Amino acid sequence: MKLEGLRVIDLSMYLPGPHLTLMMADHGAEVIRIEPPGGEPSRHYGPFEVGADGSPQSVWFRTLHRGKKSLCLNLKHPDGKAIMLKLAATADVLVEGFRPGVMAKLGLGYKDIKTINPRLIYCAVSAFGHTGPLYGKATHDMGAQALTGFLAINDNGDGKPVVPGFPAADAASAMMGLAGILMALYRREKTGQGDFVDAAMHDSLLSFSAHLTGPVLGEGKPPLTKTGRSIGGAAFYNVYETSDGKFIVLSGREPKFAESFLGYLQRPDLIALCAVDDCVAQEPVKDFLRGAFKTKTQSQWVDVLSTLEVGWAPVMNMAEAIEQPQAKAREMLITDDQGRKHIGNPIKFTEEPARFEFDSPSLNQDAEILLEPLGYDRLAIAKLKADGVFG
Repeated sequence: MKLEGLRVIDLSMYLPGPHLTLMMADHGAEVIRIEPPGGEPSRHYGPFEVGADGSPQSVWFRTLHRGKKSLCLNLKHPDGKAIMLKLAATADVLVEGFRPGVMAKLGLGYKDIKTINPRLIYCAVSAFGHTGPLYGKATHDMGAQALTGFLAINDNGDGKPVVPGFPAADAASAMMGLAGILMALYRREKTGQGDFVDAAMHDSLLSFSAHLTGPVLGEGKPPLTKTGRSIGGAAFYNVYETSDGKFIVLSGREPKFAESFLGYLQRPDLIALCAVDDCVAQEPVKDFLRGAFKTKTQSQWVDVLSTLEVGWAPVMNMAEAIEQPQAKAREMLITDDQGRKHIGNPIKFTEEPARFEFDSPSLNQDAEILLEPLGYDRLAIAKLKADGVFG
């Protein structure tokens, strides 16, 4: 497996960091979850099911922590900090998701750990990064979306933003963090030196804005959903309601798609408007399509569109989407021996594909396995437990 032999310490919580390290665990890395007293917060979020040890287990937690080890440490306790430093000395990668400055205050920042392990790749995932005027500002995904301009275009054409359904800033920072780690590991092969990966939600999301920032960079104007080609302005990149209250999206603006569908609908006179790079001029096309889609149910439109050369899709809810044959064919929906369903790994290789260890750890499950090689015998581990080092 691609990452076999790599030791990763994960101190992050919730979504971005745990997702990043899950990608690594599925491809062979040993991932050690350092959990706070009481455990990773997602352990306590329902729905719950019966875990491998017979106790209730959060579905959220087990989908992001399969195949990982768990060690619970109070990092404010001197012995907890000492254990963390000893583990860090053995690691290839460390991932943390605290606010900038927190790990340094604990004496566990990159500069602290670099002195004992100069080969370590230290990845800090945060909202706004470790420099700049927003250093240390508290927020989760939606705050980063708000301050990148993405939330402003998460509307229905009315200029009123709504809570986004997808945590794009979380996901983007996880991707960029993983990419940064792998780049640093590649560079380490040549130099023998580790590095600090500063993965910020704000930066990561802005880097995906090339298709939106034409008016911003060229004219100093924000994109608007009513006029933006790919955010609600174009007739053939839009959402249309069907007669049964469901929806179809047209998802391709290429001229051939307009020719195919408008030809079927016997409105070839509207085809030329779809080639105009002016979404306001396309309003007559959108008006016509809104009426046309209201004449059939979603399933009837699926039958029609399946025969045409058009970019389109039915809007599914997530329960429908995850059960579709495509997800199963791509092994993005997998089932373990206990009948539990899991989301697969999207990083596909012809050689050495992902291998899944479906069980996620109970809290502090691996304390003895991890601490004995560091010089702690069972009596010492029992004393650490009595002293509150494990919470």
